[in-house]
Amino acid sequence: MLRTFFPATDIHGRSFRTRFTRARVRLRRLYHGHSRTALRFQMAVLIVDLAIIALFIASPVLRETRWFLYIDYSVAAVLALDIAGRGFAAREPLRWLRQPFVLLDLLILASLLMPYWLFNIGFLRIIRLWSISQSGVLWRPLRRHGYQEWELLARAIVNLVTFLFLATGFVYTTFFRTGSGIEGYLDALYFTVASVTTTGYGDITLGGPWGKLTSIVIMIIGISLFVRLAQAVFRPNKVHFPCPQCGLQRHEPDAVHCKACGYALKIPDHER
Repeated sequence: MLRTFFPATDIHGRSFRTRFTRARVRLRRLYHGHSRTALRFQMAVLIVDLAIIALFIASPVLRETRWFLYIDYSVAAVLALDIAGRGFAAREPLRWLRQPFVLLDLLILASLLMPYWLFNIGFLRIIRLWSISQSGVLWRPLRRHGYQEWELLARAIVNLVTFLFLATGFVYTTFFRTGSGIEGYLDALYFTVASVTTTGYGDITLGGPWGKLTSIVIMIIGISLFVRLAQAVFRPNKVHFPCPQCGLQRHEPDAVHCKACGYALKIPDHER
């Protein structure tokens, strides 16, 4: 009897481990895969990120309504499911838990769970948009449909938008108080754009040493991102055609040879 009992337990245990492993692999493919289903799932996660940012922007208005906690806790529940899903799919959960983006998500979750005691730092979730941009998830549809030439411009726009929302959220969270001139999120966005473009109307300023340092950082980084955007808009027109020899991706429309290795190119007419 003992001989038949233990093998059965081992079989059931292995079956459970197999289902557990398959579930992790399936979820990992959704988060990091390239299939159509995975892309839809990743876009849904991105929508959650945007919803968290929207909640941060609307919090001052919603805070006085009876629906605020319901909305806040609903978003927190979705974020908690996302964090749990990522941890479940990670190959090394403990190592994954020590990553900066994960710790940042946990801080955001804590601010959502205790909205009346902790400052809402949901604006930091915009960093996820930048990280997704760097991973290439946003640009796969462009590459799949043959619009690779727009990727550089799209990356520059995403970087600028990410910085604008990140800087605006920091200014709004740090300097929003009575008599500061920043009476809402729109004022913080207005100040950020005025600083990034170096317009400097002077109607809204950040007081104190920290305010001046914040303004300096916003101007320096903002100008750099604007230059990158201008370079992407006005760069010379090139076609996307990988060189069979060295792999160089972009060439002049009338190129006959690869400028990197000299390999003879045969760029199709429809690429020009």
